[in-house]
Amino acid sequence: MGLFDRLKGDSGPRVAFFGIDGVPFSLINEHPDVFPNLTELAADGSAGPIDSIVPPESSACWPSLTTGVNPGETGVYGFQDREVGSYDTYVPMGRDVQATRLWDRVTEDGRDATVMNVPVTFPPQRNVQRMVSGFLSPGVDKAAYPDDLRDSLESNGYRIDVNAKLGHSDDKSEFVEDAHETLEKRFETFKQYVEADDWDLFFGVFMTTDRVNHFLFKDYERDGENQEAFFEFYRKVDEYLGKLRELLPDDVTMMVASDHGFTSLDYEVHFNEWLDQEGWLEYEDDEHSELGDIADETTAYSLIPGRFYINLEGREPRGSVPESEYETVRADLKEKLENLEGPDGNKVAERVVTREQAFRGDHDDIAPDLVVVPNHGFDLKAGFKGSEDVFGVGPRNGMHSFDNASLLVDDPEVRIEDADLFDIAPTVLELMDHEYDRTEFDGSSLVQ
Repeated sequence: MGLFDRLKGDSGPRVAFFGIDGVPFSLINEHPDVFPNLTELAADGSAGPIDSIVPPESSACWPSLTTGVNPGETGVYGFQDREVGSYDTYVPMGRDVQATRLWDRVTEDGRDATVMNVPVTFPPQRNVQRMVSGFLSPGVDKAAYPDDLRDSLESNGYRIDVNAKLGHSDDKSEFVEDAHETLEKRFETFKQYVEADDWDLFFGVFMTTDRVNHFLFKDYERDGENQEAFFEFYRKVDEYLGKLRELLPDDVTMMVASDHGFTSLDYEVHFNEWLDQEGWLEYEDDEHSELGDIADETTAYSLIPGRFYINLEGREPRGSVPESEYETVRADLKEKLENLEGPDGNKVAERVVTREQAFRGDHDDIAPDLVVVPNHGFDLKAGFKGSEDVFGVGPRNGMHSFDNASLLVDDPEVRIEDADLFDIAPTVLELMDHEYDRTEFDGSSLVQ
């Protein structure tokens, strides 16, 4: 047992959740030779593909996964959100998440939660046993609580994230090496605190999987030059998850999940350039770089990934579309987005979702009016600096997908059919025998 001589079952059943950001279930399912440990986990328990959320972007996904509610409740819609009643934008952090996190519910029960490297958790909460924030954190020195955790992480060379800029080089070897080093440090830290065995909920995320997918996924899917490097990285991921599973006591249920799927990227779609060319968006002058630079005559603008806002009177500071024309204008934009084709003749949008279909809750006042869920191959961009072309190619060759996220649970009594990201939080709580009101969640427990 652990350092604190935990008596098995003295505080109820426990859960160890390991996030593998952006790993599609098909990758695991179709390559048992690369994933022998996850294949064994699936055989012993339950596993399958699940849907992500709208939009399938990590900054929105992880708040929803860890609360069980949609962005209308969490208040986080993407990597960049808009201030209410303003054209100012901000990058959402942990304190911007308005819904109750899993570990807060566990802590309120008088139980302990160790939370490591979850995106959108900076600054670290001080009401939990220990936390090191993940993606968007400035550095370990400010991202870890309490002090002994910070000191341990710094002494061990812990990394919050890989150096993604290395992936922009045509030669991916330095990027891959950095990804392996980051993964190794993450595993060593997870192992240390899993072995401490002083927690009721362990919740840790491997973010490096998402980074590798962004720069190597097409090599995997289309037999590129970096395919073997891709597989070698994932063999290591599987090895580490297998070792962590071996360390878990009998009263702990292991869960492994991703926040969205992944697919090959063929074209970047610069939606604000498209809106500009189609006459929907105008700028005050030739020098523009941010949302606040749009002109009063603008009808609509976009934020990543694929979020569209009508420049509505009374809601936007310089709204040009009267409320009486809102539905007509939105329907027109929706139709044009649904019919937009890429250079290859394929439709950009798999579907276009209205705010009423995707979002509901106390914090939906900054919800987009439309969201494009793209077809595979189209990565949705929305900068305000302008670009010469609507369609382009960047340094990444992989992109997020709404479908084909992963969920594996070391419990055969869990049902993973027609599940989505919202089902994970209530499932964790039921596995921990935590009582909750089912109406608090957009999903439901998968425990049969």
